Amino acid sequence: MDSIDKLAEYFKEFPGIGERQAKRFVYFLMSRNSNYSENLSRLITDLKKEIAQCKECFRFFNLNKINHSLICELCSDPRRDDTTLLIVEKDSDLESVRKSRLYNGMYFVLGGLVPIIEKNTPSQVRLGELKEKIKGKNLKEIILAFSISPQGDHTDFYIRSQLKDICDPLNIKISSLGRGLSTGTEIEYSDNETIKNALKNRQ
Repeated sequence: MDSIDKLAEYFKEFPGIGERQAKRFVYFLMSRNSNYSENLSRLITDLKKEIAQCKECFRFFNLNKINHSLICELCSDPRRDDTTLLIVEKDSDLESVRKSRLYNGMYFVLGGLVPIIEKNTPSQVRLGELKEKIKGKNLKEIILAFSISPQGDHTDFYIRSQLKDICDPLNIKISSLGRGLSTGTEIEYSDNETIKNALKNRQ
């Protein structure tokens, strides 16, 4: 396997990237000057130095040069509503909701969707971490914010069933985004108005 194929194999691991697209990325890099490749390599290396994963919500965030706390600015903000927790699949979903400025509660990144056919589900998502977070908070509502798809619906059902024994005694309401989101829609690509309607019509 030559260098082109080796690098293409790495690009194929990116979400939604197939073999043809992976090769296109490699040939694009080959067409750029050496400064471009060096800068890209440096930025990738710096990611591990400057970006950390929050211990509370599990989103990736920029480390403060002064305060190297592993708690992100959202989780440490006292102005946020700590009685509401919105659970999303991935960081890009969280950023879409955040940019809409329509939600002021806390977040939790599940780390993926629950496979419809999977015997070892807990290893696919942060279920244990989620349960621990709920136990330690004074929550009134948990909002499940997954894509409107068969796997998203399955994840919604699975998380509800797993949290029921914890939430019922604590009187914590579990709701899902309303159908402001059309079938097949991913949170990541939804506009502000769509997110607003989905939050408003949650049930």
